[in-house]
Amino acid sequence: MDELTISVIIAERPYRLTIKREEEEIIRKAANEINRTIKQYSESFAYNDKQDLLAMVALEQTTNALKKEIENKKSNKTLNEKLVLIDELLSKNLTEEKSHVL
Repeated sequence: MDELTISVIIAERPYRLTIKREEEEIIRKAANEINRTIKQYSESFAYNDKQDLLAMVALEQTTNALKKEIENKKSNKTLNEKLVLIDELLSKNLTEEKSHVL
């Protein structure tokens, strides 16, 4: 495996991570997104410490991920239904063509 050790800062604390090289960009983007959201929360809400902000970021990110998962499931179901319909139409059409040829 092609691994890489990087350091990211989250909530003003450094974290050393050993990751797959191809994951570096997404992990750095994720850390930046967390820090951006922490900054927004710190400017908008009263808090006791960074733990409160991290908890709110975790809640927001998890909620967004779960919403996307639900949307994807609905989208996949719709797509599956359309593919089944297309398959049925194609099968019917092929069956009709075979009967005309014979």
